[in-house]
Amino acid sequence: MGCFRVLLAILFPPLSVIDQGCGSILIVFLLTLCGWVPGVIAALVILNNPN
Repeated sequence: MGCFRVLLAILFPPLSVIDQGCGSILIVFLLTLCGWVPGVIAALVILNNPN
């Protein structure tokens, strides 16, 4: 997880998980609509997952 990805996850969470698949983007987008903090947390968790 690079510094650019972390910064992107903080600024615009759905864009940071764009290469993780459609489901991840949708989940992060919906959580970001509910509130910025849940979207950021979800994006960081998905980016930190070693797949």
